[in-house]
Amino acid sequence: MNSLQDYTIVIHPDDNGTFVAYIPAIPGCHAWGQTSDEARVELIHVFEMIQEEYTEQRRSLLEDIEMEVANTSQRTMKTNCDK
Repeated sequence: MNSLQDYTIVIHPDDNGTFVAYIPAIPGCHAWGQTSDEARVELIHVFEMIQEEYTEQRRSLLEDIEMEVANTSQRTMKTNCDK
């Protein structure tokens, strides 16, 4: 079974001053917190709940995905998230 270390985690500030953390490869695996660290800790709990649900249903978690990260300066960085 995949572990959290097998996935790319995205954390970014939200419009309301909090932080959002999510795993793009797993639908519904997202959390928020007052700090990026708090969002990451909450994401760990969400991941564990989803992992438990998949295990109970005898399903496998999806594999990580390839992402492209871009910023406003138009520089891009491709990230192959497969471990």
